[in-house]
Amino acid sequence: MELGQRILFDLFLLFSFGKLFGWLAVRLRQPPVLGELVAGMIIGPYALGLVGHPGPELIAQLGSYEAAKAALDGAYHTVSELGLIFLLFFIGLETRVEDIFDVGRRAVVVATLGVALPFLFGYGFMRLTGSTEVEALFVGAALVATSTGITARVLRDLGVIRTTAARVILGAAVIDDVLSLLLLAVVAGLAGARRSTPLDIVVLVVEALLFALFVVLVGTGLVRRYGPHLRETPLVNVPFVVGVGACLGLAALAGFVGLSPLVGAFLAGMVLAEARAHFDIESAALPVYELFVPFFFVVTGTQVDIRLFLRTEVLGLTAVLTLLAIAGKFLGCGLGALGMEWREVLVVAVGMVPRGEVGLIAVSMGRALGTVPEEVFAAVVALSVLTTLLVIPILTRLYAGPPLPEIFVEPDDMAQTGYLPNLGVGRPMLGK
Repeated sequence: MELGQRILFDLFLLFSFGKLFGWLAVRLRQPPVLGELVAGMIIGPYALGLVGHPGPELIAQLGSYEAAKAALDGAYHTVSELGLIFLLFFIGLETRVEDIFDVGRRAVVVATLGVALPFLFGYGFMRLTGSTEVEALFVGAALVATSTGITARVLRDLGVIRTTAARVILGAAVIDDVLSLLLLAVVAGLAGARRSTPLDIVVLVVEALLFALFVVLVGTGLVRRYGPHLRETPLVNVPFVVGVGACLGLAALAGFVGLSPLVGAFLAGMVLAEARAHFDIESAALPVYELFVPFFFVVTGTQVDIRLFLRTEVLGLTAVLTLLAIAGKFLGCGLGALGMEWREVLVVAVGMVPRGEVGLIAVSMGRALGTVPEEVFAAVVALSVLTTLLVIPILTRLYAGPPLPEIFVEPDDMAQTGYLPNLGVGRPMLGK
């Protein structure tokens, strides 16, 4: 089988198994990303070996096993990176600029403490155990971001999306996303440049903030001025063309100025979220999302060496990192919610616990740069699954008592909650 044919066949397997296991996960009332991760682990080179292992013909064609393996891995990486870019674009579409200023003081405090404590816990633990500074930074970043999609789904299924605690969680998620991606951009920049002095950190933070400010100010101005007139253009499917073009263009621009392309993709989504009044970009670009994004999670699953979990030290590392991830979010977000009724504090603390895409992005980037070892990579993937599985029964139990206080929510605001990510990955619910 020639290289092109083999790549196409492997992409077919990755996509098909990802969709199948994602569907099975939904049937089990779990987010599809968990099924996609498991699918990758099963068909990957460390289990069934359906993908990732070049055959004799491909080895003979390219001259060596290493060359054949590199060719396959390069193809997987490319399609996975595209999925990652569109993933961040859709997360941005759920984060309007005004949302950042409308979340309320309590949500800001919850998000800030919920970012700071997990990062310090993860970074501190890795440094104490002898890890390099860059490895510790990636692990700290991996423990930071909340995946509130599964929490949002539980809250909606329970009919409690109007409660004060639920609104604090959803508001804090906006700030959490922004802070987490800013932190990830800085960590990735430090690792890529192999520098981490205080001045380097300040420079990268300033660069990221200036780039974000420029894109948001210019982009929102253009959208508000020309958005109403885009339907008058002769282009077919204007929302699709504008959405995908802006996503790829700003991702490339971010890369040109030394930032992660993911920052540009996220900002593209956030800017185009201002165009909701004129056209539905989410629905128009959804086919691209459904095509590419599952590849990121399935390919990530194929990279997990499940044999590592037979080693007690890896199981121990997984347990410790999971406990630190839970404790950091629980304490940070719980402290931020103090002043609310005690059961509301618990709901906010538990609701911010799940980890997902940003944590996986962080360790995947660290692994690709050679700074995060396989054992740590596997442990972080496992903790993402474990923290997600814990949330559903605990939140259900917390809401089983007397009704919690509700707040008035404008109809337009409630309409937004109909489009919520599954495990915080920008995946619309669509009746799932």
